[in-house]
Parts: sequence; structure tokens; C-alpha cells
Amino acid sequence: MMIDRLGIFAGAALAGFLALTGVGRADTMSYADAVTTLAKECGPDIKKLCNGENLGNGRIQACLEKNASKVSPTCTATLGSVMSSIAQRQEAQASVFKVCQHDISQYCNSVKGDGNILSCLVETKRVDNKGCNQAITDVGWR
Repeated sequence: MMIDRLGIFAGAALAGFLALTGVGRADTMSYADAVTTLAKECGPDIKKLCNGENLGNGRIQACLEKNASKVSPTCTATLGSVMSSIAQRQEAQASVFKVCQHDISQYCNSVKGDGNILSCLVETKRVDNKGCNQAITDVGWR
């Protein structure tokens, strides 16, 4: 039950913190890994400082911000790196079609549907555009 609550919190916190975090260059992690990491590293702080807070609507985020001086260095550092990674992943998702437009038109021109185009890009070994390759990696597709 506590694990479920922490998982739910972490997802809610993740959404709230995304708005506050700048984009950094780091390896991206999956959303599931981000929630797990936040629950593991920040769970004790949340339990201690925000016990009884309702999830959602940024309440946990506001609680941690209000108690920033009491939040553990581990949670603060983990939160920063997780949010940076997730922000990078979101930026890559938003720009991958633009960044990879040349490769899409060259190698996947007859493919229809975003999911199929993405599969085509991932499967083709001919993509030589460094920016496109990096966007595909940052999004977590390879």
C-alpha cells in the first residue's frame, strides 16, 4: 500500500516538478524509472515532511518547496538529475520529427503514421544525421 502511494505521489510530483526544471544534457531515463527513483530517494522526505498531504494539484511539490531547507541533499540532488533527464526526453519527443525530417523523407517516406515512422527510423541503419540519432536516443527509442 505504501509503495503504491509513493508511486502515485512520485508520478504527481514528477508532473509538478517538470514545469520548474530546465533542460540539461544527461542520459534520459524512462518515466517509470523516474517515478521509481523519486519514490526511493525522496520517499522518506515526503513521508516525514508531507505526511497527510493529498496527492495532485502540486500539493506535494508545494510541501517540498515550503520545506526545502529540510529536504535531504540526496532527494534534492536526485530530483534535479531526474527532472533534467525527463525534461531532455520531453524536448526530444517534441522535436524528433523536425530534427529527423530529412531522414524521414529519405528512408521512411512511404511509411504512414507517427508510430510506424518512429519504428522505421529506429530500424534503419542508414540514419547518419547526428542530431536525429541523438534525438532518437534521448527519447529512449534505442
